[in-house]
Amino acid sequence: MEKEIIIQLFDRDLKKLRAEIETYPSEESLWVRLPGTINTGGNLCQHLIGNLRTYVGLTLGNVHYVRNRDAEFAERLFTKSELLLELDNLLPVVVESVKELSVTQLESEYPRNVLDMFPNQTTTLVLTHLLTHLSYHLGQINYHRRWVSAANPE
Repeated sequence: MEKEIIIQLFDRDLKKLRAEIETYPSEESLWVRLPGTINTGGNLCQHLIGNLRTYVGLTLGNVHYVRNRDAEFAERLFTKSELLLELDNLLPVVVESVKELSVTQLESEYPRNVLDMFPNQTTTLVLTHLLTHLSYHLGQINYHRRWVSAANPE
């Protein structure tokens, strides 16, 4: 049962993320730095793609990926169209990777150390963390998009 819930939540939030990116009024608006912030909507989206491709796709689904975490925050790795395509490709990778996990795998130790404060990191715990991480940044992207859309309506 918990696997189905995890899949539903990833599906829901990745679709919401795609809708947020699609709704940005322009390519440039994705990369506007708001006063008092350090991350743009584009950089946060790149970060979420790298995070989920690494910790779900690569680690659990054996889907090849080479991550450059620093570049996710410091560079424009993708255009708006490319971000949307990356998200379209990411959704089935995440869903299929989780779908293939057995109950034993979900209850077993996650193969990488992700959460320093938890000595016993089951795959379910890490997936729950990744969902809350996605939701946290999705909220930041939503706020960023609404702010830049109000400042630069088209």
